[in-house]
Amino acid sequence: MPTDRFGSRSNLTSLCLAVAVALFPEISMAQDPEYDPVSEENLPSFHEALKARLSYPLAYTQSNAPSPKAWRQTALERVRSLVLPYNVSAAFALEVIDEIDRGSYVARRIAFNVTDESRVVALLLVPKGGGPFPAALMLHDHGSRFDIGKEKWIAPWYDEARLDASREWADKYFSGRYPGDELARRGYVVLATDALGWGDREGNGYQAQQALAANLFNLGSSLAGLMALEDVRAAAFLDSLPEVDAGRTAAVGFSMGAFRAWQVAALSPHVDAAVADGWMATHAGLMVPGNNQLRGQSAWYMTHPGLAKLMDYPDMASLAAPKPLLFFSGSDDPLFPQNAVAAAFDKMAEVWHAFGVGDALETRVWDGEGHVFTRPMQNMAFDWLDEVLGQ
Repeated sequence: MPTDRFGSRSNLTSLCLAVAVALFPEISMAQDPEYDPVSEENLPSFHEALKARLSYPLAYTQSNAPSPKAWRQTALERVRSLVLPYNVSAAFALEVIDEIDRGSYVARRIAFNVTDESRVVALLLVPKGGGPFPAALMLHDHGSRFDIGKEKWIAPWYDEARLDASREWADKYFSGRYPGDELARRGYVVLATDALGWGDREGNGYQAQQALAANLFNLGSSLAGLMALEDVRAAAFLDSLPEVDAGRTAAVGFSMGAFRAWQVAALSPHVDAAVADGWMATHAGLMVPGNNQLRGQSAWYMTHPGLAKLMDYPDMASLAAPKPLLFFSGSDDPLFPQNAVAAAFDKMAEVWHAFGVGDALETRVWDGEGHVFTRPMQNMAFDWLDEVLGQ
């Protein structure tokens, strides 16, 4: 390799770069070999610039959508086509596996076809009496615990290990109560299923979620999309039962289940109201260093490819308007910064007010509470459901 008085060509290049940096220090970061393009939070160094590009063109505003009803029709069609992998054609084919008497209601373990490919075991609670009854689709959380799913809401009778695990869960998050059983005592038909990876559908644990999400992408689907599709189908199944009074079906969720609750309320005509405790905030407020949403893994269940280019989380939830929706957040919830929660609540309120039903959206921050669904929270939520569903 030819050289000159400065040495090799590589040395000359280094010298030129050094002179350039000295003359123009603003370029030094780009040439510094210690410059880290990816943070410890797995954020690109330019994440704020990418965040600033998110303009949410499909969000409701009075300027771009003077008619909220027309906005909802157009936006919902686009979101459904983006989020849901396909249209299911399989019949539900309900099968009762076993049942027990719990006094004022009967608890059944059942199976039905939740998609064309998946037949799932679920828990169904049916009040005694004449009926038909209002209904509640109970959507379980993530919690990094996979041996129980539907059993987080309803006390199991068929497996001692699951009963012990579910009692621990109820004590930790629900003040020792099974919220599904409580709603059945109030006169609701209650359905709880397992999302893919939990309970009877338990997979390979926390770390494997990342691979599962990638593999579903390569199969033309998504983890979030599949969960949404199954929840839409579960709502349709519940609404089809002869014991259920059509038009009085609610979705109830905690944590990831809260995301599922407002999502299915937006996507499904079979959901008439929703209670969402512990999952609502803005994209901007969650995509910050230190937030749980940056860990990958569990976040894949709530990440629809391409949706962030169209709308924010509260925008998607607003597709449920003008249905009655109740949102809770704990003031001390470490997963959801209060400024991001407040911004999301304000954004949703604008849509419900545009529909002329501002009172149908109820939002509350519980002072001193963390990421929980305590008895007082449950009591208020279930009283609210009784009111909006005419129970």
